Amino acid sequence: MRNDIIHMERTKLSTVVKALRKEYGLTQEDLAMKSGVGLCFVRNLEQGKPSLRMDKVNQLLDLFNYELIASKKS
Repeated sequence: MRNDIIHMERTKLSTVVKALRKEYGLTQEDLAMKSGVGLCFVRNLEQGKPSLRMDKVNQLLDLFNYELIASKKS
């Protein structure tokens, strides 16, 4: 499935995180514990809440060997 995930700049981050979590067979609780972020953060991220800390997003994404980077809009 990893190859099927479209580049993050074209896909909602929440969709990517949820897909990766399911691909790895993790619950939201598992993901929170393994990545070192709070369960509330994982839930907010998967729900697409607009105000999230980039450092926490990257801390979570690091578990899947991903990172979120800023890029110029096209």
